[in-house]
Amino acid sequence: MLDQKIDASLRLIAWEFTQKCNLKCLHCRGSASNENSPEELNLSESRSFVDTLKDFKSPPILIFSGGEPLTREESFEVIEYASHNKLRVVLATNGTLINKDIAKTLKKIGIQRVSISVDGATAESHDSFRGLSGAYVKAMDGIEELKRVDLPFQINTTITRRNLKEIEDIAELAVKIKAQALHIFLLVPTGRGKDLEREEISAIEYEKVLRWFYEFGREYPIQVKATCAPHYYRIVHQLSGELPSSHASKGLAAYSRGCLGGTGFCFISYKGDVCPCGYLPVVAGNIREQRLSQIWSESPVFLDLRNPDKLQGKCGRCEYRWICGGCRARAYHTSGDYLAEEPLCIYHPKENK
Repeated sequence: MLDQKIDASLRLIAWEFTQKCNLKCLHCRGSASNENSPEELNLSESRSFVDTLKDFKSPPILIFSGGEPLTREESFEVIEYASHNKLRVVLATNGTLINKDIAKTLKKIGIQRVSISVDGATAESHDSFRGLSGAYVKAMDGIEELKRVDLPFQINTTITRRNLKEIEDIAELAVKIKAQALHIFLLVPTGRGKDLEREEISAIEYEKVLRWFYEFGREYPIQVKATCAPHYYRIVHQLSGELPSSHASKGLAAYSRGCLGGTGFCFISYKGDVCPCGYLPVVAGNIREQRLSQIWSESPVFLDLRNPDKLQGKCGRCEYRWICGGCRARAYHTSGDYLAEEPLCIYHPKENK
């Protein structure tokens, strides 16, 4: 039997600081628009939320996301406030708004890494995915500005049928432009992404791309991480014989486990709702009503997700349930039950529960 303990320390928070965005990406989880929502946490509420993160023994990494967080002016003030409170703060952006001045500002206010979304190896394919002509060139220009101020960056890529054949080229691009990391995301069709439901890759393609990704990470000098792709951790164990706990790296480079929703990661929406992840719209609480530490420790949703023995179907019988767990968002999207069997997995368990 594989490792039967889940570390439920909150390590990462993705904060949808605004719903506003300057792009119209086909796969957008939050169906972002070109306007701010009146329900967004205001500046005072945002600062108060940052204060509550002191409740945690080891403060989690705070990911400023959206929408596009750079479209909201308060982002800079709250990022700086969080940094001064000794939080590790990173920025998730499409990169198109980063210019010389913004890059310098991000460095000054304490951003420690920037993730840039690149979903095509060429301007044509990326722009088509992102809904704006010129998005690729602007993102690449933004990356160059980050490099000029020595601000580390990573590339995030969502894999669908439309860019599956380009994934190796995107990976090589990440190496070429000297990204610190490449994080791949396997599409979960939520929000605007529901329209891409038929563009999810198959279970067999899923397996193949994750095995390729493992080999890529061994061959090239770049950190790699798979998100919304928990099978990756089962695959690593099968190919290397190592468990996640055998890797000592921490922070953004940490080798963790499969589905982190509710176990090491949570998502905060623009209006304060707390969910296991941005693709699993099951609300565990709201930070306007409770402190995040209380929600994290007491929510029945999170407690469910920390017990892999509650998983159903072959996920519940699988010997890898403690290090993989299946994508709970994908299970929910398919069945309406976040504890249901992962629908895109070809592995057949060897042990009974």
